[in-house]
Amino acid sequence: MISLARILLVPVVVWLLLAGSTGARWAAGIVFVVGAVTDGVDGYLARRWDVKTKTGQWLDPLADKALVAAPIITLAIQGEFPWWAAVLILAREVAVALLRVLLGTRGRSMPATFPAKVKTVTQITAITMYVLPLGTWADGLKFAVLVAAVVLTLFTGVQYAAFALAPESPREQAAG
Repeated sequence: MISLARILLVPVVVWLLLAGSTGARWAAGIVFVVGAVTDGVDGYLARRWDVKTKTGQWLDPLADKALVAAPIITLAIQGEFPWWAAVLILAREVAVALLRVLLGTRGRSMPATFPAKVKTVTQITAITMYVLPLGTWADGLKFAVLVAAVVLTLFTGVQYAAFALAPESPREQAAG
């Protein structure tokens, strides 16, 4: 249910970004952050209550990708987010999603790593900074956080690719 709610927040964020007013941008930032925070809440509740569903296993990552991709694409089209960063972030997200599908067909899974969790927080921070109407005083800080997010995005993408292409570890073979 939480993942579905996150997906339903995506068009709200896009609509608010397209509205263009200062108030709408602040509202978009709040809605975006709420969506990001609910991802953590969703994961916590799933672990706390040991609840896993097939639907949740594909819906949660879909919600994550949609929540990140929609504002990036919208802002890039509006000329307010660098295209090079949008392409790199979105290409990595698509590549990792495809790697997860590939591994799933082989009965393997790819757990989130600590650097990937740091990447997510950094991406959310960067996107939030670009969504909010912070003014030119924040341009340097926004760009620095974005560069950190892109570096972490590429680093974790390479990590996941190495994991996916590596043969199964003895621990994975024993578990499978």
